[in-house]
Amino acid sequence: MAANNRRMSGKKGAQVGSGGQRRRGLEGKGPTPPAEMRKGHKKNRIATAKAKQTARRPAPRGRGGKGTSEMVVGRNPVVEALREGVPAVTLYVQQFIDNDERVREALQLVGERGGIHLMEAPRPELDRMTNGLNHQGLVLQVPPYEYAHPEDLASAAYDEGEDPLIVALDGVTDPRNLGAVVRSVSAFGGHGVVVPERRAAGMTAGAWKTSAGTAARTPVARATNLTRALEAYKKAGIAVVGLAADGEHEVGELEALHGPVVIVVGSEGKGLSRLVGETCDFRVRIPMPGGAESLNAGVAAGIVLYEAARGRG
Repeated sequence: MAANNRRMSGKKGAQVGSGGQRRRGLEGKGPTPPAEMRKGHKKNRIATAKAKQTARRPAPRGRGGKGTSEMVVGRNPVVEALREGVPAVTLYVQQFIDNDERVREALQLVGERGGIHLMEAPRPELDRMTNGLNHQGLVLQVPPYEYAHPEDLASAAYDEGEDPLIVALDGVTDPRNLGAVVRSVSAFGGHGVVVPERRAAGMTAGAWKTSAGTAARTPVARATNLTRALEAYKKAGIAVVGLAADGEHEVGELEALHGPVVIVVGSEGKGLSRLVGETCDFRVRIPMPGGAESLNAGVAAGIVLYEAARGRG
C-alpha cells in the first residue's frame, strides 16, 4: 500500500546489509487498493469529505423503536464483527494504514458482503469519531437497531397460529446475555425477546455476535415500562411466569409453560425486581442439585424455554 511505499528508502541500488530489501522489493505490492483508498483519486476525495461530515455529526438518539448508532473500533473487534454478520453501514479505514492480515480480511469481508460503504479518513477524524479510543485505523459503524413493540411479538405468534412464547429480561445489563437469550429463543421456536428501555442491555454489536446470527430472524422489542408491558400481556390472556430461586413451582411441573406464556428472567445478581415479581402469575425455580446459587440469564432462559417447547409437543 501507499504507506509501505513512503517508508522505503529513496536511495538507488543495493545496499550493504540491506537485509533482503531488494528481494522484498521484487515480490510485488499485493492487490490494488479500492479507489476510495488511493490518494488523489476522485473517489478518495469524496470519501474523505464524507468521513469528515460524519465525524462532525452527532450520533442519533434513539426514539420510539430505534436504538443508537454504534462504533466498533480496533482491528480484531472489527474483523470479528464482520465475520459474525453484524449489520454495518460503513467501514472507515485510516489513511496510510499499516497493512496486515486483519486489515486485508476486513476489506475482503466488506467486499464480499456488499452494501457496506468503504471510506478512508485521516487519523484525527477517526480519533474524534471514537472519542480517542485505540481504533488501530479501523472503525465499523453499526446502524441503529430497529426494535419491535411488545404487542407485535404476540400478534406475530397468533398470525402463525401459534401460542406466544416470549422471554422478557428484567435488569439484564450484559449485551452478551441478551445475545445468548435471543439465540435460545430462536433455537426453541420462541417469538421474541422484550427488554426495558432503560438500565438494560440493548442490541449492540456484542449482542449480535453472541446471538450467532439469530438476531436477524428473532425480534427484540423494547418496553418503556416492563411492568406495564407484562400487565398488557396478562390482559391478552398470556401467562407471565417469573424465574426465581425461591419460586413456588418447579420448572418441569408448571402447565402454564405449555400455553401462551411470557418467561421473565431477572439479573444474575439481583433476580427479579419487586414490581416485576409481583406482576408475575407464577414464579418457577430450576432445581440445581449441584448447589449453584444462580445461573446466568442465557443459561436459565434456555432451560425454561426447553421445558416450554417440550410441553408443546
